[in-house]
Order: sequence, then C-alpha cells, then structure tokens
Amino acid sequence: MTDDAVSSFNPARALAVRVLAQVLIGERFAAPTLDEALSKARLSTRDAGLATHIVYGSLRYHLTLERALQPLLRSNTQNKVKALLLAGAFEKLILETPGHAVVNEYVNLAKRDFGRLSGLVNAVLRRVSAPTPSAETELSLPGWLITAFENAYGEGAEAVMRDFLQPSPLWLWLTGQGVRDLESEGAAVEPGFGDVYRVTLAKPLRASSAFVRGEAQPINPASFAAVEALGDVRGERVLDLAGGAGVKAAMLAARGAHVTSVDVDARKHKAARENLSRLRLQAEFLDADLREAPRIEGADFVLLDAPCTGSGTLRAHPEIKLRLTPQAVEEMAALQAQLLQSAASLVRPGGSLLYSVCSVMEHEGPGVLRVFLQRHPEFEASGLSIAVPSVQDKFGVRTLAVGGLDGFYLSKLRRLP
Repeated sequence: MTDDAVSSFNPARALAVRVLAQVLIGERFAAPTLDEALSKARLSTRDAGLATHIVYGSLRYHLTLERALQPLLRSNTQNKVKALLLAGAFEKLILETPGHAVVNEYVNLAKRDFGRLSGLVNAVLRRVSAPTPSAETELSLPGWLITAFENAYGEGAEAVMRDFLQPSPLWLWLTGQGVRDLESEGAAVEPGFGDVYRVTLAKPLRASSAFVRGEAQPINPASFAAVEALGDVRGERVLDLAGGAGVKAAMLAARGAHVTSVDVDARKHKAARENLSRLRLQAEFLDADLREAPRIEGADFVLLDAPCTGSGTLRAHPEIKLRLTPQAVEEMAALQAQLLQSAASLVRPGGSLLYSVCSVMEHEGPGVLRVFLQRHPEFEASGLSIAVPSVQDKFGVRTLAVGGLDGFYLSKLRRLP
C-alpha cells in the first residue's frame, strides 16, 4: 500500500464513515456525534457539508441501502465495514456520484482502515445496484411504520414519508434584533410561523452574533406550537414537565411566564441553565421522577412534553427509525400514561394541561388520551387551534410533517372548576 493510496480519499468521507459506525454500532445519536467529530476535525465548510450529507443521507436511506447491499455481503461482515459500504452505496445509488469515483474513494479508505478487506469493498461497491422496487425501498421504511403513517395521515401519508428523506431546514426562534443581525451577516431569513423563521446561514450558528447575544434559539415550529397552544402565560406560573434540555422552558420564559422546569435527569438542567443564561432568561429547575405524583405546588398552566419514540422527527433524527419497534411504541405509551396522570394532579381547577409528543403513533397520542379521559371525568379536551398545518381529531391535533415540520401530537385539556 503506497502513501498515495492512503492519502487519496476525502477526509470528509473518512469522518462520515467514522460517525456512521458510532451511530450504528454504539446507538449514539447522529447530531451530537457528528457535531463533536466536526468540531475536532476542523474541515472546510464544503467538506463539513459533505460529511453531514453522507451521514444523514445514509441514515435516511438506511433500509433501501441495506436491501441493496444484503445480497453481496456475508452475515458476519464487520459492522465498521458495513458503515463504509452504506456511505459508498448512498453516494452511488442516491447521490449518483460516478461509480468509479465512489469505488476509488472508499477502497482507498478501506485500505487504510481494513487492510485486505478493501478487496471486499471494491467488489461490493462495483456491483451494488438499486434494490427491487417496493413501497419499503421507495420510502426507506419498514412496512409496519408505513402503515402507522398511513393511519396517522391518510392520503397525506406518502408526502410526509417522502419529506422525511430530505435534509432538514434550520428553524430559529428569533427576536427582531436577531433577524437583523443574521441578515447583516449574510443569512437568508424567510418567514416561517410567527417568531420561528426558516434560515439559511452564511456562517456557523454558534458563531453568529444573534446566537451569541441570545437573540436566536433553534426550535421546530411544530414544537413551538406546543408553547403557543398553552395560551397567554405572561405573568403566570407554568410547570414545564419532562422539560429535558429546557428549550420549551426558555420559550415560555420569553413569553413572560414564571417557569418551573421538572425532569428526572438533573444532568440536563446544566445545559438548560447555560442556554437560558445565553438567552438572558430565567427559570427554576427541579429534579423529580414524574412516574409518581411529585410534591410540587400545582399551577393553572401545565405543559407535559412527554418522552416518546420520536417518530415525528425522522427527518432531523433518521437514526430513530433504525431502532424503532412496535414494542417500543407500547412501552412509551405506557410511560406517557403514567406521566399524564402525574401532570393532571398538578393542574388547579379551571387550569389547562397541554399534552404533547413528537410522535405520530396512534398509541402515543389519541390512545393515551382516550384512556385518560375515560378515567378522569374532571378533565375535558378543550379544542386547539395552531398556526402550523395540522390534522384534527377528537382529542387534539397532529401537525402535518411536511416542508421540514416535525410530526407532533398536541392536546389541550381543561380541568373543570
């Protein structure tokens, strides 16, 4: 192996394959894994973009690429080699990069990392071709997930599933000053939904003056809809349950609420506090396991953004569909039922409870609420109108996950006086 052979591959591809292997083997999330790798690698903007495209594209089209590669591989093929082959197959079959260029780049990378297994990479990438067409390979989703999306969206399901195969846009909550700062730095700021804009940056977000000065916060409009749906919270005490990294707590605080954010994982509060400090906002943070009713003073406004499968966020987090199973849906629905019970105990008479999940699964939205309302006649679904496109049902609304919107299920409940 010559030095030329080792050096004749793009470092972006090497980084992409390394990140893919970590996500596929270690079940890490793509976004933080890729961000960490890019921050250390210091690639050019162009190469960083290529690495990002390969990582996310290989994950979005994972099922299709697996079907294409499967006839050419042995069952004991190393997982790290599979990650390299997935990236190569993505470039060849989806991006339609010339085959000889794909083979040359990935074989040279394989020579560096896998030695004699480079012969296997060479043979597979030369022969790999599109799999037999089917709904699953067209949408890169297993049949049971296709059925779940069809149940959620009916005739609009195919548009949602195809949308999830596209790169995610950047959505930012912005102040008026934030809009002006980004535009002065060359960013394209397009109207979105209220204070959440669709942005194409001219420089990394964290290096922008809008972000540094606390005038910008990444959030999907569907997620922000849960904050808006709670109503006018200015001057009101709001409980943000299962608050996680505190993004919704920050958005509630920006709307003038006195927020108490509650989560079982105290480690998330550190990042939330730092982000609130950047935004020049304040909130209180409490640690509590919400599977049992916490000893917290009740409030007129309660937001429960419950842990879920994340099936409505496959565009931004495509690795989720590699791990999602019907059993996981059932387990999450059971957890959500427990958390909703706890959340309800904290709502004062006449108060509002906003239940949200970033999932389109029937069991995690209407299914949970149907059982809850049967058991709790003191609550009623109070109706909901949101700015983003949505589909309404008996208990709430499901955001229409097209155009870069996430799929959320939202329901606003009122506790009778």
